[in-house]
Amino acid sequence: MAIDERTAPAAPVAGLRERKKRRTRGALLRAALVLFVSRGYERTTVDEITAAVAVSQRTFFRYFANKEEAVFAVQDLVESHFVAELQARPPSEGPLEAMRGALVCAWDTLDDALCGVVPVDLYLRSYRLIESTPALLAVHLRRSTELEERVSRLVAAREGLDVDADPRSRVAAASFFGVMRVTGRLWGQGDETSVQALRRLADSHLDSIGPALAGRWRRATPTK
Repeated sequence: MAIDERTAPAAPVAGLRERKKRRTRGALLRAALVLFVSRGYERTTVDEITAAVAVSQRTFFRYFANKEEAVFAVQDLVESHFVAELQARPPSEGPLEAMRGALVCAWDTLDDALCGVVPVDLYLRSYRLIESTPALLAVHLRRSTELEERVSRLVAAREGLDVDADPRSRVAAASFFGVMRVTGRLWGQGDETSVQALRRLADSHLDSIGPALAGRWRRATPTK
């Protein structure tokens, strides 16, 4: 088959263009997160981010609607990675077991989730920034609620349930994400900043879900 020489280079050129866009977006994202965690989210300007990458403000807004979208861009990658891991869990696992297994796998492959866009350490520092910045924390809680609903529907589908008629998938997801919110807050306030420290804290709290929801907590009053 003859190849039209006028159109043959189009695919390589398009591929180079897309790679350049990904590099530019990644550079802006890394610069933004570095500045956010070192100077503070609210004190960092878009001009400072673009100056660090030597691009225009117009270029920044071509990739991000605002600073908020930039700070949560990596979080989007991690959350999508967790959902993908949950979808891949064996059908024999119960809801909480599947969510916990997906979480462990997501943490074990965090580098894959970040796709080389930012180092794991920078992601963790940005997560602590979100936990300690009231304006970002409010957005994070809203996003967590949306993710919780998404996971509720995924769990219901795994179990063959109608999410709106049977409350169990939402209760399970609420329990799981409640633990993760507590874990994130305590980890953000602690001195240990590693993924391993976050995992240990999450494991401890997840182990407590069953005992916390069953039976009484009050110590029995000694009889005289």
